[in-house]
Amino acid sequence: MVAWPRRFDARPRRIGWEFLVAINITGSLLAFTAKVLSGAQAQWIDCRPDTRQRVYFANHTSHLDALVIWASLPREVRQLTRPVAAKDYWARGFVKPYLASVFNAMLIDRKNIKVHQSPVDLMLREMGEKHSVIVFPEGSRNTETEIGEFKSGIYYLGKKRPSLELVPVYIENLNRVLPRGEFLPVPLLSCIKFGPPMRLEERETKTDFLTRARAAVSRLKET
Repeated sequence: MVAWPRRFDARPRRIGWEFLVAINITGSLLAFTAKVLSGAQAQWIDCRPDTRQRVYFANHTSHLDALVIWASLPREVRQLTRPVAAKDYWARGFVKPYLASVFNAMLIDRKNIKVHQSPVDLMLREMGEKHSVIVFPEGSRNTETEIGEFKSGIYYLGKKRPSLELVPVYIENLNRVLPRGEFLPVPLLSCIKFGPPMRLEERETKTDFLTRARAAVSRLKET
């Protein structure tokens, strides 16, 4: 199931105001730092920021992707948006689990999938009736020019919860801010483009939908 590192439980039921203040302050600082280091400029193309439930799906180029998309959202939207991240990466050590708790990441165990506990089912349950998520349908980081093939998860999110708005996002230049294999980011300008929302159409096949979703992200590259 979706699990948080023990030392940083996922917003436990009984928490003191000190913890909430620390998390809010750290979250604001983290968002500011991410914007400064990445130089990320958010562009909303035929789409506006909104607190309604959405799935932001983007190309995947670096470990900073989820953080920078999250930081690019307005504060009121950011507070309701949870990046979906790999547990095997973000649950290691001390700093990563703490940062994951700050931006309320939804940690998914990609290696221990059980019956009736698919990542899609877990995401929908954790989203509840108010949270949005940030996902990367390629599944793993891709440093090639062409966007990789999409996995089926986003299709099943749209199928199991038709009310969700699916918002394509294109991340430009972020792989140069944190090149693969590097630990420290290099300050450069990047751009986060949010495109027009889409939904799974009636009788649309999985293959057709994934092709359309991938094309929606690719079009933003040329915008």
